[in-house]
Amino acid sequence: MNPSFVLRAVNDVVFEDRPKPELKDPYDVLVHVAQTGICGSDATNRSGTITAIGSRVANLEPGDRVALEPGVPCRRCEFCRKGKYHLCLDLIFAATPPHDGTLARYYVNASDFCYRIPDSNDPGGGRDGRTCQRRGGDREDRGFRGAPDGGVAKAGGAGKIIGVDVVGERLELAREEYGVDGTFMPPKPEEGKDSLEHAEAVSRLIKEEFGLGDGADVVLECSGAEACVQMGVYTLKSGGTMVQAGMGKEVVNFPITTVCTRGLVVKGSIRYLAGCYPAAIDLIAKGKVGVRKLITNRFKFEQSEEAFQLVKEGRPDVFKVMIEGVQ
Repeated sequence: MNPSFVLRAVNDVVFEDRPKPELKDPYDVLVHVAQTGICGSDATNRSGTITAIGSRVANLEPGDRVALEPGVPCRRCEFCRKGKYHLCLDLIFAATPPHDGTLARYYVNASDFCYRIPDSNDPGGGRDGRTCQRRGGDREDRGFRGAPDGGVAKAGGAGKIIGVDVVGERLELAREEYGVDGTFMPPKPEEGKDSLEHAEAVSRLIKEEFGLGDGADVVLECSGAEACVQMGVYTLKSGGTMVQAGMGKEVVNFPITTVCTRGLVVKGSIRYLAGCYPAAIDLIAKGKVGVRKLITNRFKFEQSEEAFQLVKEGRPDVFKVMIEGVQ
């Protein structure tokens, strides 16, 4: 009825045939999952076809292809009422225990968190960079960034965009696919050199090489690596904004004095802001941001464990991994 890939405990996964889920809320829809994308923080991109709708659903009908926003808030708490539903403490987020994910034939989602996909769009789309850009303020200025968010920033009118990575393939993709104005591969630190001193020295190289003057207006740090977090802070100009999207170690050596003395603004970024999903779909549909080259590996549903193992390895030639739904 409903073949599902289930995580029972750490490193304990199994395929189960579960009952077909039923619609319990009149505003819910039943989706036949077509694709699930995974990354280092688990499933992120889902798409499928509507097979049934609740009695009060007016925006969708059976047969519609949709992208699923995987987090449905309570809509009643203080955060939701202020339009910050990504911070909702009662958010039901797919694949976050105790809630099931979309690696199953059928998945139930709220209809207002499903978005029609134009016929021209590949249902196995790519990462949504709109959240990071909006946290940065949609500023039309100079940024120090990671790919593929550079393409989103370019479409939003950002001036000079610099992609920074330690993997050559990713920098090449940023140049060829996302139109960044320059790329930079940081040199390795000298043995015994203090990490903060190294980060500050590298930031000076970046500013000099790309003519950033006093620094970048906005930094999007998408790796979570301690060295990159430090470089991001030092690369900002006074009064600049840093959006921290990447998550690595729980605690890092952070140059807080620089943040204070230069009046920097540091923002955390989690999940999706209101309007990000439809904006991302629109950018892709209009050809302003490409996603096909992001997908490097595709797996059948029966190969789900193999797909997760590949992501876990962290190979530099693996960008986006997609798992096909149950046919």
